Amino acid sequence: MDLDTCDGNGVCMSICHEVFDVREDGLHLLQDEPPAELRQQLMGAEVSCPTQAIKVED
Repeated sequence: MDLDTCDGNGVCMSICHEVFDVREDGLHLLQDEPPAELRQQLMGAEVSCPTQAIKVED
């Protein structure tokens, strides 16, 4: 996650609210190591991020 690139638009939160939360003070990660069940949602957040701030690692 590149917080310097993130513009807080909330796309990631709309796709995977279990992990991402956008507040007035910026983006917050709710889980540092999300479970495997959320991988598809995380991949969706990665490809949908307009600033490419999210990188899902294996």
